[in-house]
Amino acid sequence: MPYMETQELQKLKNKYDIIGNDPLLNRALETAVKFAPTDLTVLVTGESGVGKENISRIIHQYSGRRSGKFFAVNCGAIPEGTINSELFGHVRGAFTGAVETRAGYFEEADGGTLFLDEIAELPMPSQALLLRVLQSGEYMKVGSTKVEHTDVRVVAATNVDLAYAVAQGRFREDLYYRLAAAQIRMPALRDRKDDIYLLFRKFTSDFSERYGMCKISLTHSAIELLKSYRWPGNIRQLMNVTQAVTALESQKITPVSGRIEIDAATLSLYMPKEEGTVPVRFTSQGEQDSISYSEKQAIYKAIFDLKQEVDSLRQEIRSAPEGHVRALPARQEPAPMSPEWQDSDPEEQVQEPQEGVTGGALRKTEDELIRKVLEKHGGNRKEAARELGVSERTIYRKLPDEFKTKKK
Repeated sequence: MPYMETQELQKLKNKYDIIGNDPLLNRALETAVKFAPTDLTVLVTGESGVGKENISRIIHQYSGRRSGKFFAVNCGAIPEGTINSELFGHVRGAFTGAVETRAGYFEEADGGTLFLDEIAELPMPSQALLLRVLQSGEYMKVGSTKVEHTDVRVVAATNVDLAYAVAQGRFREDLYYRLAAAQIRMPALRDRKDDIYLLFRKFTSDFSERYGMCKISLTHSAIELLKSYRWPGNIRQLMNVTQAVTALESQKITPVSGRIEIDAATLSLYMPKEEGTVPVRFTSQGEQDSISYSEKQAIYKAIFDLKQEVDSLRQEIRSAPEGHVRALPARQEPAPMSPEWQDSDPEEQVQEPQEGVTGGALRKTEDELIRKVLEKHGGNRKEAARELGVSERTIYRKLPDEFKTKKK
């Protein structure tokens, strides 16, 4: 049952220049309008390039805060050393270069809405500060001991599976549950196939009008080619391809010129040739991939279960009286704990036996995951690390032998 009448929904799309009639898109827009009058913190999920910021602006404009300020902050674009200052402000002398007291976004947006994009990129200490301000409206400027108060509606967005980030230890579980209560999922472009050509027509029309060129149309076979591609870069990628096609295949408008139609053979010259080389971090069950969604989740679960067993055994060893510890298999050399979350905490880097059921199975499962992701990316360690959400150094340290001679 739709929340909005068709005419009202179309008016909303026109206002925010949103193209498409897909039910998943309509549902996301209707849910945004439903959440807007409340003060709920909203989490917008979806891959890069699907238009998550539009949702935050709709929530702001349909809320009681529409007369207040709206700020969009990309958490992934701010250096870790300055993120707290950007969000919460700082006082004079708080750090080198802090020559005056400065307000942060939470102070500037008081009474309005703050859109925090790429929320998964926030460092753990900043996540704790964000949780506090979401719960109580309280924060402190960097270098200050004075508690400040703010009344800000937060809309967060991510292209990362936050549940997986929590399991990895890269995102606070309490903050995740705070954000995940009210979610809006923006569909990937490949899940809106009937909207693809509508968007193509919009982009070529806008580009043609801007530069005084003839509009481009596609033959039926070209439309099918356009729709068959998976568009890992989503709407942004489609717009870039459309503009390239229009710029090179169109011509300046003359008294006798008309619309230019191109076929599948011509369009194929502009379509990306290496599908899947752009990593998609937010996956869905319907996504076609060399590693299926269910297979990847099963491997992740095995790693996490085994890690819990290791942690439980370590705790038993630490708490047991001397002489009452279960015997462990003998080892020759200490083996580093895995995976990546053990790197930063010295206390957690207690070595476990490389041999034996728990340690050996964990390493074997981890090696299999890394091998499959490396094969998917042709041995490219940087791309593999990005997909797995770990550092390139970790990939290199755990590199299977067959990939050690390949280039990055």
